[in-house]
Amino acid sequence: MPRRKPPSREALLEARHALLRAAEEGELAWAEGVRAMRRCFGMTQAEFGRTFGLTTRQVSQIETGTANPTVATLERLARPFGLTVGLIPEPAILKLGAKEPER
Repeated sequence: MPRRKPPSREALLEARHALLRAAEEGELAWAEGVRAMRRCFGMTQAEFGRTFGLTTRQVSQIETGTANPTVATLERLARPFGLTVGLIPEPAILKLGAKEPER
């Protein structure tokens, strides 16, 4: 398999800024976020998995949204970016000005 060309430092920084902007705006689903984090490091799924103690299959399943990762795993992946896992309102609800669901 041919070696891939690593992304430039500028491309990695822009990817990181885009990730953080999306997180701030509440527009980042966890599956998309994990894929974006991996790309910010310029890693393959296998490299990312080795770094964070996951298999390539686990990384793939997390990125496609078919996995059910623990909060601890998501926290471990988010920590290098200064992010944390939490509950946030859906962006669509905020934009439409809809009332909060009754409890």
